[in-house]
Amino acid sequence: MCLAIPAKVLEVSGSRARVDFGGGVTREVNVSLLEKVKVGDYVIVHAGFAIQILDSEEAEKTLKLWEEVLEAGFEGGGHG
Repeated sequence: MCLAIPAKVLEVSGSRARVDFGGGVTREVNVSLLEKVKVGDYVIVHAGFAIQILDSEEAEKTLKLWEEVLEAGFEGGGHG
């Protein structure tokens, strides 16, 4: 299964950006598929590429839901 996950843009350098997925998890992603990505934007990341710029309110809601899912998974013993 492949997921597209929202992340906040921390730095942009050419076609690359460092993004924060929350909880201190940062990665470098390719932003060449998007125009005018800037620091502070939220983007959807899939397979190492930013594929869409998100509205910040919607992104924050989605990130909160991801946190709840992850917490429930750990409390419920994972997926085993």
